[in-house]
Amino acid sequence: MAVAPGVAARALALAVAIVLLASRAASNSEGDALFALRRSLSDPDNVLESWDPTLVNPCTWFHITCNQDNRVTRVDLGNSNLSGHLVSELGKLQHLQYLELYKNNIRGTIPAELGNLKSLISLDLYNNNISGTIPPTLGKLKSLVFLRLNDNQLSGPIPRELVGISSLKVVDVSSNDLCGTIPTSGPFEHIPLNNFDNNPRLEGPELQGLATYDTNC
Repeated sequence: MAVAPGVAARALALAVAIVLLASRAASNSEGDALFALRRSLSDPDNVLESWDPTLVNPCTWFHITCNQDNRVTRVDLGNSNLSGHLVSELGKLQHLQYLELYKNNIRGTIPAELGNLKSLISLDLYNNNISGTIPPTLGKLKSLVFLRLNDNQLSGPIPRELVGISSLKVVDVSSNDLCGTIPTSGPFEHIPLNNFDNNPRLEGPELQGLATYDTNC
């Protein structure tokens, strides 16, 4: 049975509207997640002044980059004189590829929810005051290439879940308080040992099958 042109046009318009509403809802959700981060940070230099939660999406905010679908792909807040802590809501940024928060004064722990960022390529949290352990959930980041957590106050072992990230090329966890041994399989086979320096309780490369990696943790 033929469909009247008017009916077809209305159906198409409705489909487009649904797609636009879904995109706008996703953008609003991402804006909410980023605004939760803003609320958790002290910003004496007003670098987050443009982060207005009343806007349709966060793509016009400074230090935010979006793709053609208005989904957030980059957060660039390195060396911005920020203090405070990270928030679990960051795990909702499903299209995020770069999370750059290095050289600030961020404290607290790394949220386990960052393991939900399935598109993440670069996680740069170095030169802060982050404490606690490296979440094993980061092992779910199968697109991750750069993991730089050096110059913080992280403790505990290096999660063996990270060994399963075949895309990982750069790992730097130097100048923390990590313990146990250094993984030697998977991507860690090619990571320079000086990227693990200045962890007084870290024992060195693990000996496969001969020693447990967390003997002094």
